[in-house]
Amino acid sequence: MVVPIKFLNRKKLNPGELSFTGKHTDSEVELQLFCYNAGSYSEERDFNISGFEPFPTDDNIYWLNIHGIHNIDIVTQISSVLNIHQLVVQDIIDINQRPKFQQFDNFWFFTLKSAIALDGDIAIEQLSFIMGNNYMVSFQERKADYFGHIRERIRNKIGIVRERKTDYLLFLMLESILDNYFKTISEIESIIRDIKLIDDSADLSPETLVNIEKYKREVYRIKKTLFPIKDFISFMERENFSMIENSNTKYFLEIKDMCLTLIDECDQLEMRIESNVNLFFSVQGHRMNLVMKTLTVVATIFIPLTFVAGIYGMNFANIPELTWRWGYAGVWGVMLLMFAGMMYYFRKKRWF
Repeated sequence: MVVPIKFLNRKKLNPGELSFTGKHTDSEVELQLFCYNAGSYSEERDFNISGFEPFPTDDNIYWLNIHGIHNIDIVTQISSVLNIHQLVVQDIIDINQRPKFQQFDNFWFFTLKSAIALDGDIAIEQLSFIMGNNYMVSFQERKADYFGHIRERIRNKIGIVRERKTDYLLFLMLESILDNYFKTISEIESIIRDIKLIDDSADLSPETLVNIEKYKREVYRIKKTLFPIKDFISFMERENFSMIENSNTKYFLEIKDMCLTLIDECDQLEMRIESNVNLFFSVQGHRMNLVMKTLTVVATIFIPLTFVAGIYGMNFANIPELTWRWGYAGVWGVMLLMFAGMMYYFRKKRWF
């Protein structure tokens, strides 16, 4: 189901007040904690938040993932232990927050949107990340399998993820989100391609135009989400970030290339959708012209016939044809000749 972002109807909050702006649910918040290094790893799939303490400053990498941000107390408790500012907490639980990147003294904060196509609908989810020197905390609005392959890499020591720090983990997460964008755009392209606007049997109802405009808005939202990610990579190229190792810079440049490719595809898809909108109105106008032409031909045929019938339907005594033996047949003959002549003329002009 498509969840629209209502920027103009945001809740007015008092200073210091925390409020979840999404759809409230009774589902429990799920937490998973990974602790790994090049030689070992441990995993707590049902992490107990009651004993949560600041991450140790050792050689391990800690990744805490939270499914569900509707429980403000849990989000607040995690942020309080990690000394996260309250304004950042509000950005985490505000699903209407625009994608952005902020750099603080001891951590980075990201918030962005992830999109996935499900049975023709576009599901939008907000994701937030708090990244420190040796820890990553990811907040997901709902339970989804965006990072399942990353967990498998950590468990089975696939690739180099366990040999790198949190910056490489961030790269894998951003790559996974962008991969979902590629799949979503591909799904939208398939849906738009299946809309047959020039098929005579197609139902060009107003609902068709509504669906086209819906996907146009979704493409715009996807493109709007990509710009902050691209801007972050561009900013990273100009600045020297201590949290980004030089050996991992090339991976983030690949993220930038993915963003540029996605933005180009969004631009092309927007133009295609706009062309479909114009084609929709053109086809509707053409069909209306065909209907009006048919009605005009029918009316043109019956106007002279009605004229003849009207003359001989008048109640005057001095109409010679009324007393003529072949008058009735003659009038019918004239009318049939007129009909046949007009039909021949319209056929020759290819009016129908």
